[in-house]
Amino acid sequence: MQYIGEYRKKELILAVSEELKKISKKEITLMEVCGGHTMAIHRFGLQSLLPHNIRLLSGPGCPVCVSSQHFIDTAIEYSKLPGIIITTYGDLIRVPGSVSSLEKEKANGHDIRIIYSVLEALEMARSNSEKQVIFLGIGFETTAPATAAAIVKAKKEKLSNFFVLSAHKVMPPVMKALVEEGIKIDGFIAPGHVSAITGTAIYNDLAAICKLGVVIAGFEPVDLMQAILMLVRQAESGSPRVEIQYRRVVQEEGNKIAQALLAAVFELKDDRWRGLGIIPKSGLKIRDDFSSFDAEKHFTVTVQEPVAPKGCICGLILRGLKTPNDCSLFATACTPSDPVGACMVSGEGTCATYYKYRS
Repeated sequence: MQYIGEYRKKELILAVSEELKKISKKEITLMEVCGGHTMAIHRFGLQSLLPHNIRLLSGPGCPVCVSSQHFIDTAIEYSKLPGIIITTYGDLIRVPGSVSSLEKEKANGHDIRIIYSVLEALEMARSNSEKQVIFLGIGFETTAPATAAAIVKAKKEKLSNFFVLSAHKVMPPVMKALVEEGIKIDGFIAPGHVSAITGTAIYNDLAAICKLGVVIAGFEPVDLMQAILMLVRQAESGSPRVEIQYRRVVQEEGNKIAQALLAAVFELKDDRWRGLGIIPKSGLKIRDDFSSFDAEKHFTVTVQEPVAPKGCICGLILRGLKTPNDCSLFATACTPSDPVGACMVSGEGTCATYYKYRS
């Protein structure tokens, strides 16, 4: 329990709770934009330890949840092409598209395989030279470097049957989009894993231009309570800035090697987010130097305009405008075993978290 138990000590958590009650005077709304943070907040019941004037919102921090229906529908159409192997992380296979899901298409006989690393997709391409292997690349700056490394490796090996359908996204544009939409947010609890790659500079505009505090937090209860305390101190003093709570992992400069890899393989593009539409410069597309591995440039399919599930408010939940408890489908027609929307699929999804810890 070293480096875990220390951050779960009851006396430390309660001490921070008492300090918050002493110093917090304003009505403050904070948003976490990390599915891991959402899970931890509900798992440890942290909202119950905060004064009533501090409100926590869950934002678009689950990579499976924010992947658009258009992306899912495209992947489904690719799976129907002859000689194709689709490789994907486990959660994504159950996300509903407009009329089907990858799980259903797998049951229909299409070759769709769950993997735990993009390196497995590379190995499948090596051992199935007669097939075309497509890896579904999802996630933020945390997982995108692994995809970039796989593409570089595929180029070195001159693999001609490995492709990536990229739905990789970057975090700052969506955070800024929420603020510009007018959603009431006084500060962000920023994702630790993303920030370990990017460093702190990506949040500077949120503090300087949007006048919002940003604190990069770890994933244990003491981490999150301390991050909330840091944001409250900023709000009470009127001095928003970017701070690191998660010092044992995150440095200001981030991971330079991973940043260089991302810059070499990917470039920014306007991208679709579930429930938020197209956000400028928020996605990562494969650069022309590596275009031979870009699935979108090699396979042509027809994808209809996505049809949102009737009654699902996943988009509103991702924007912090609603909670799962506001959804008429929650825990009735929509459950983890039979999800209607993406937010109920992933273990990091807000609806799945609310469902698991609803008691």
